[in-house]
Amino acid sequence: MFLPLFHSNPNSTRLSYGKSRRHLQKLDTHRSNARMALHDDLLSNGYYTTRLWIGSPPHKFALIVDTGSTVTYVPCSTCEQCGKHQDPRFDPDSSSTYEPMKCNNECTCDDAKKQCIYERQYAEMSSSSGVLGKDIISFGNQSELSPQRATFGCEKLETGDLYTQRADGIMGLGRGDLSLVDQLVDQGVISDSFSLCYGGMDTGGGAMILGGISPPSGTVFAYSDPVRSPYYNIELKELHVAGKRLPLSPSVFDGKHGTVLDSGTTYAYLPEAAFLAFKDAIIKELHSFKKIRGPDPSYNDICFSGVGSDVSKLSETFPSVEMVFGKGHKLSLSPENYLFRHSKVRGAYCLGIFQNGKDPTTLLGAIIVRNTFVTYDREHAKIGFWKTNCSDLWARLHDSDVSPSAPDNSHSSPDVSPSSAPTVSPYHISPGSKVGSIIFYMSLNVKYYKLEPHIVELTHLIAMELNVDSSQVNLLDFTAEANGSLTIWSITPPKPAEYMSKAAASNIIARIAEDEIHLPKIFGKHRISNWYIVSDPNRTWWQNHKVMVVIFVLLLVFGFSGFVVWWLQRYKRQVSIPYKPVDSAVPEQELQPFGFQTNYTA
Repeated sequence: MFLPLFHSNPNSTRLSYGKSRRHLQKLDTHRSNARMALHDDLLSNGYYTTRLWIGSPPHKFALIVDTGSTVTYVPCSTCEQCGKHQDPRFDPDSSSTYEPMKCNNECTCDDAKKQCIYERQYAEMSSSSGVLGKDIISFGNQSELSPQRATFGCEKLETGDLYTQRADGIMGLGRGDLSLVDQLVDQGVISDSFSLCYGGMDTGGGAMILGGISPPSGTVFAYSDPVRSPYYNIELKELHVAGKRLPLSPSVFDGKHGTVLDSGTTYAYLPEAAFLAFKDAIIKELHSFKKIRGPDPSYNDICFSGVGSDVSKLSETFPSVEMVFGKGHKLSLSPENYLFRHSKVRGAYCLGIFQNGKDPTTLLGAIIVRNTFVTYDREHAKIGFWKTNCSDLWARLHDSDVSPSAPDNSHSSPDVSPSSAPTVSPYHISPGSKVGSIIFYMSLNVKYYKLEPHIVELTHLIAMELNVDSSQVNLLDFTAEANGSLTIWSITPPKPAEYMSKAAASNIIARIAEDEIHLPKIFGKHRISNWYIVSDPNRTWWQNHKVMVVIFVLLLVFGFSGFVVWWLQRYKRQVSIPYKPVDSAVPEQELQPFGFQTNYTA
């Protein structure tokens, strides 16, 4: 989980927070967009990631999208202390286009004064440091933006959450010359804007756009002062709960760094006065529900049980919450924007808004903007919020008649046609559908007889790469091919569930579809040729027929028991009648007087 991502040394390898000349650029040339899928989700991972390809030949990396960071970095092959992440490390020597960033007056240099370095430390006690270099960065096959040369960090050391996380590194989207957005803007290939759309509580995933589009109808804007801090600030003035304004001065939300929007932080953190007022207002509205302890006893979470598991009905139970910006613009928050599921109690939810210690900064993390299309319009110093289903982003943008804004005398925006975008986001699972299992075909260039002894090991490796339990990975078929072996696998829900959650299924499908299964050399090269979803639960013969078998056994037991009882009763009747010869004498029984008594007198 990522806590507030504030740099301990904001001047480290930062040339400036931003340059006014960016706002003066008026290039009348076509600028493309990079449309990219987002993966993972808050509850399971604590972050959202996207994919970047770096180098020649390109190597794929899963990077946390972080508006609170100003540098993009991945683990270097020569890293002295880097954790095990989901992709192989970047090897500068294997890329024909890599160029180290030589020491100069505008960067922090290494001890030998030969190469530029970077260092980032975060409030949750994690850190990253390494050298800076330049190489070709690609944005995936959904992007209109061609590969671009950019500066990034090659990690030599990482600690804390950065060391233990599954994601490879960070994609820095903050304000600063090392930010990937700033670099692309300086090169004139995108307008000074980008957008993020995080999937909801049960779906995860989402989408992002590097570059600008015209805002959808109904977008709520807040002013973002580019000079106030290196972060993305907004003018938050009020908080409303159940239609009632909390008794707070607007200055409460303006302490220290002000109100910061940070995609790399999981939850939201309010100054003490604001948090206490918000907590009390929520508890007052939920007085009929039982308060319970949170899933982690080391945290004093505020949780409520007995609510139900249907996210779409949470608004019937939990109160409405509104954020009011400058000029009175209001953004309504759904319950999923301030709640997270209790991981140990079904039908229970916990507040995802906490007190920010004694720090007067208001920090709004990713939970606040789930299922919200957030546009960081840096060129016009504003941030827009549009409530939508981020799983259907491209289709919804098209339905809202969002058209690209053509270049004019005041500013320019990219010419991106919504019709060219996919109708649904990648690996989308349609609402109402269920995932009983996921089937995929994997070919390996290892002979059948050599692979067979390692099937159990392969099963565990696939489970680890897909981030599931080994019991969920089942080998359906294993046959020999001309150049190796063909295996067919089934990924089932964790027991005792019959169906997967949409978030879990989407993450598994994304990793399968993008072939993010990395295997040791003993398994040779592999290729995933096909995958599909099975709606019905993947049950065994016993699971499918156990009811009929039980009924049949019960009928047999009752039938046999009835027969035994009938036979025993018949046997007893025969035994209880004594055998008498036909002409045997029967003793005469004495008759007893009945109904009267005879008296004798002397």
